[in-house]
Parts: sequence; C-alpha cells; structure tokens
Amino acid sequence: MRLLAKGAVALTAIAVLAGCSAGAGSDTSGKTQLDWWVINPASPSASEAQEKIIKDFEAANPDIKIKKTNRAVDAHKDALRTSIGTAAAPDIYDYWAGPGLGGELVKNGASADLTAQYTEYKWPERFTEAALAPVTQYGGYHGVPWKLNGEALYYNKALFQQAGITELPKTLDELNAVAAKLKDAGITPIEFGGTVNWHVMRLLDTFLEGYCGSETFDKLVTKQANWGQEECVTESFTNLQKWSKDYFNPGFIGINNDESSSLFFNGKAAMALEGDWFNAQIQDNAAKPDDMGVFPLPTGTGRMYGFEQAMYITKDSKDAAAAAKFLDFMMSTPVQKETLGKFSTQSVNKEVKPTATDELSKSWEGIFEDAKGLYMNNDQNLSQSQTTEYWRIQNLVATGGLDPAKAGAEFQKFLDSSK
Repeated sequence: MRLLAKGAVALTAIAVLAGCSAGAGSDTSGKTQLDWWVINPASPSASEAQEKIIKDFEAANPDIKIKKTNRAVDAHKDALRTSIGTAAAPDIYDYWAGPGLGGELVKNGASADLTAQYTEYKWPERFTEAALAPVTQYGGYHGVPWKLNGEALYYNKALFQQAGITELPKTLDELNAVAAKLKDAGITPIEFGGTVNWHVMRLLDTFLEGYCGSETFDKLVTKQANWGQEECVTESFTNLQKWSKDYFNPGFIGINNDESSSLFFNGKAAMALEGDWFNAQIQDNAAKPDDMGVFPLPTGTGRMYGFEQAMYITKDSKDAAAAAKFLDFMMSTPVQKETLGKFSTQSVNKEVKPTATDELSKSWEGIFEDAKGLYMNNDQNLSQSQTTEYWRIQNLVATGGLDPAKAGAEFQKFLDSSK
C-alpha cells in the first residue's frame, strides 16, 4: 500500500475543492448512474460475486445503473486522494475503517455522515457490534460496514510434517523455533512480497503486539509511548531482521504479494501471513488445497490481528439516496448469505452465520470466536506520512540497511518532528 507524496497535496486541496460536484448523474439512457470504486477482488470468485450484486440490484432497480471501477490497492488509494472533492470523485468508495486511512478522508471532509440513512434503513439493528464500532469512531456514522477480516498464519501441512513439526506454535518463541526447523529442513519458512510495503508490515506489527503486549502496542500507535525507549520495539525490529535474512523467500524485496503468494500455493514456502479472504484464493490457486491449514498469530495477547473495510458515500455525491439504496441491498441478509465466504469468512450482518464446513473456514470461526479484541494493521493506525516513514524504516531494517537497535528512535524522531 505504497503512499505517494502527491496524496498529501491532494488532501490539502480538498478544502478548496469541497464545493465541486461529484459522482452520480444520469447516463444517456436517463438512468441514475452511481460510480462505485472498489479495490480489486482477491479472487475470481469474489469478482463474480461483485458482478452478480450489480446485476441483481439493477434488475430490482431499473432506474439505477452501477458503474464499477476496480483498481489495485495502491492505485485505488492514489485515485481517491487525487479525486475526492472534485467532479471526478465516485459516489461510493471502498476503504479501510482505521483512523489512519478511512479517518484520513473523513477528517478532510470526503465522507458523508450517514446518520439519516442509518435511521432510515435501521442499520444499527442489522450490523454486529464489532462491525459498527469502526464506522462510529469519528462521530456520527461514516461508511457502511461490508467486511471484517482477520489475519493469521496459513501453513502447508506436508511441509510442516517434512520438517518434523508436530505442534502449532502458541508463542513467538515457538514460532521462531518453527521457522528455524523449516529452514534446517531446506524449506523456505514464509513468503512475502516486499514491493508492497504493507505485506512485510504484517509481520512487524505481529512482533510488536507480541513482544510489547497489547497495552504498550496501543500506546505506541497512539503516540502515548516512546518508540525509542521501549526495549520491546528493538526486540521486534531485531526479530524482523532475523526473519527477513534467514526465513523469507530469497529476493522478497523485488516481488509483490501476488508473486509471493504463488510460492505458497505451489508448495515452495511453508507459511503465508494472510487474511481470511485467502481461503478463496487457496481454492482458486493452490495445487493441493487440502494440504493447507491456518492458525492464529501466536502473540500471547489473545487479540486477533485484523481490520474492517467499509463502503463510504462521498460528501458531494449528487445522489446519496440511490447510493444508500445500493449499499442497503449489498449488506442485506439475502445478499450477505449468498456472498459469505467470497470476501471474508464472517458477515458484518448479524443475521448471517457461517455455514461452510471446510477445515479452513471452521478454523477461522474458532479464531474469531476466541479473539479477545482486535489490533489493527499499523497503516490504519498511523497517518499517511507516519506510515510512509514506518515502512521506510521497516524496509531498511529488513534489508540490513539500519541497525534494529536504532529503528525505534529513528521513528520516534520522525513522530516528534511531524507534530
């Protein structure tokens, strides 16, 4: 999720451009056209599910046409940051619900407060408590929950067996030992794509949660603790450097996450740190899907690593009513039941319960049920500029360009200078 410098300029311009029109209008047939910008689906089956949602909605609402634009993660972010507040902005945009991403656009006036729509459609009664929390964190209601994802470690059972691993790790020390065993057996322990900074970030975030503990982790990401004074921060960066040097796939820094995922699908790497959406990708791509399992990140805190994505209606949409009607349809019980498992293993709709009986889905049910809270990806906790610096330091450490003992102080220096 590389953030380009031009994004900061675009956000600054929002206040100036806020009066411009955006989004919906009539197409040549006289229908209301809603522009919907959404991140590329994680699998072909997810893409088909999106197209069916549009087809079914348009059949039930012949006066409304949905124009969907899919983009890769980085391109999606850049497009939003340069278009929000202008006539080029969409009516509905897919985005994360963390304070550093969704909150960035809310703070800059991009998102409409949907309190009236939540009352009209009785959405507070529809969504789970966990799903509602992120969309109410800014005051009012910003965005409509559409998927809540957890992240964990997928593993290849045959490769674990080949390395003599008989028990799944429950602590970071045990995870470190598993990685060492795999390496000793001549197996690449884990795959990562380094050109997308957020992929490697997942492991660093995990180490911070595990070595620092939940309370200190939360203080660090809310700037209530000093990154340069916490020994656990140095321990986390030190372990990241160890893993990147000894346990990552060779050349990780030069490939993206899709390329590295293929190593896992084809049995060339034993683990992948991914979200529950990866279930569908395994079914679509893995040479031996039955060989794959998943277990929670063994941080010892009990919290699940994860995030929520919401569908936001832009503040300047010409037809927020039609946009809300589409989102109400998309999050309705029948549609959520039909698409369950395509985007995530759990629905944000409290009426929709998991029904899949395959091992991966059942494992995810347990992970969600056992979770004692949530810790989010740090690119959602931190601002755009802070995230960029976090990734810069992360990558320097991972590639041997920065002493891990200096990484925390380096990041704290940036935080202090950017206040």
